[in-house]
Amino acid sequence: MRKSAIIRIRIITGFVLVLAAILIARLYFIQLYSHEDYLKKGEQQYVHTVRDLYERGSIYFTTKDNERVSAATIQAGFVLALDASRLGDETERVYEALNALVPIDKDAFMKQAGRTDRTYQEVATEIDSETADTIKALNLPGVQLYRQQWRYYPGQSLAARTVGFVGFSDTSGDVQTGRFGLELYHDEVLTRSAQKQSVDFFAEIFTNLGNVVFDNKPARTGDVVTSIEPTVARMLDNKLAEVNDLYHSKLTGGIIINPQNGEIYAMNVVPTFDLNERAGKDIQDVRNPLVQETYEMGSIIKALTMASGLDSGAIVPSTTYYDSGSLELNTFTIRNYDGRGRGTVDMQQILSQSLNTGVAFITRTMGNAAFRDYFKALKLDSETGIDLPYEAHGNLNNLKSPRDVEYATASFGQGIALTPIATVRALSTLGNGGHLITPHIATHIVYENGNEQAIQYPQGEQVFKPETSETISRMLTRVVDEALRGGKVKMEHYAIGAKTGTAQIPNPVGGGYYDDRFLHSFFGYFPAYEPKYLIFLYTVEPKGVQYASETLTEPFMDITKFLINYYNVPPDR
Repeated sequence: MRKSAIIRIRIITGFVLVLAAILIARLYFIQLYSHEDYLKKGEQQYVHTVRDLYERGSIYFTTKDNERVSAATIQAGFVLALDASRLGDETERVYEALNALVPIDKDAFMKQAGRTDRTYQEVATEIDSETADTIKALNLPGVQLYRQQWRYYPGQSLAARTVGFVGFSDTSGDVQTGRFGLELYHDEVLTRSAQKQSVDFFAEIFTNLGNVVFDNKPARTGDVVTSIEPTVARMLDNKLAEVNDLYHSKLTGGIIINPQNGEIYAMNVVPTFDLNERAGKDIQDVRNPLVQETYEMGSIIKALTMASGLDSGAIVPSTTYYDSGSLELNTFTIRNYDGRGRGTVDMQQILSQSLNTGVAFITRTMGNAAFRDYFKALKLDSETGIDLPYEAHGNLNNLKSPRDVEYATASFGQGIALTPIATVRALSTLGNGGHLITPHIATHIVYENGNEQAIQYPQGEQVFKPETSETISRMLTRVVDEALRGGKVKMEHYAIGAKTGTAQIPNPVGGGYYDDRFLHSFFGYFPAYEPKYLIFLYTVEPKGVQYASETLTEPFMDITKFLINYYNVPPDR
């Protein structure tokens, strides 16, 4: 018993001695090295809130050579503050000197200068070191400079709607958190401690003792590494801008994805914005229509209808039907885009000539229930699980109808509304052997302790048989080789599968569709039989043109040729 008590006493004594040593060391450090800092604090007030330098994990793009390039980081500079009590009669001179270096609203400055009871008022923020040094050299009365850090986006507008940005939270006006894009979706990983309370140095010793003895940093905070390839993303942004400007569209968007594993190399919508200059932007300017909006996609959906018919066994490529140019269903008339009939045609011509009556024939042959089951299996009305916030889901309600006409229109992409990202997921099944993927942007988390972890994304269900994927890829390749621009865009040594789409835009007020407003879409992938790249493009309400083959063929081929050269894709035929 006595021996046990002695041991306990020794343990307690040892702990007290260690604690005392820590306290002495801390006091020595504070008094010797931090004297000036604490003196300044004491001059201002005894108890106050001290902001830490803003800390947040970084977001990285990844180059084709696996190098990481900063997409969102922290930039250092200074806050310019005013102690009005020290200005005296030099207010005007101080203002003129500062305004020559940092634009300052004079009325606001003079108002601050009149508040002589305040020792700290922010005048300007995010001042670079060179300007700060110049201000320091002026030795102006009442002028103070404090170190500051803030969120900075080196790419500016690059993949802006994907990267997202930070802003002050709804619950605290002093804390910046992720508001859109990856910044919001991965906020828990990226967030660092933002504030601490400081009293006097004795209080600080005890309040920070845990940080001296133990590492209290969250175990799950770190940096986010993405699959966004900056050169590819810049090229896509430029092509989207060209289309949008040329045809005066409301917006133009695009996605470049690996259809095998769901990694996204580039995605954005224009008009875009500089992530560092967001003043005056409303929510419509910064949200991401690729995941948050739904559209009637038009004839690119015919490729999914064809694959469904082939996979079900209802048709084979050599199956024929008689095309009269129109079809009567439930008192409605389904017409080809030009109203012309082609006579007896096979399944290839349905894709090559984009025949509405042809895909309606497929749905009637396989049956409405089977057609609906395939589109449900493709999860066109579901969220994809992409690592971006506010993802919407599509609308397949027309496929609950007992009327044949609803299925016919759905077969060519009208009457059903889909998000671009869900459309891309479904289209990826055509080239990857028939399975669903999880589209994603983040690939790794690099934790603060240095450990790195790959993010695992689930592979979805098998929707089409591998042989169906091979057959539809062969058919889509013939579309490019023989039909698209009359076969003029065919690449001799590369097999490319693609399909255009032109859809009427619904009228939300009067019902039905506008006669003069269209959405153009385009998708394609290569190498056609083991694709590593799928490109999806769309533009809303382009002016002066009617068909997607006019607006999006050249941008698609430009992007394709760029990717072939950039990644040194070997010929496949």
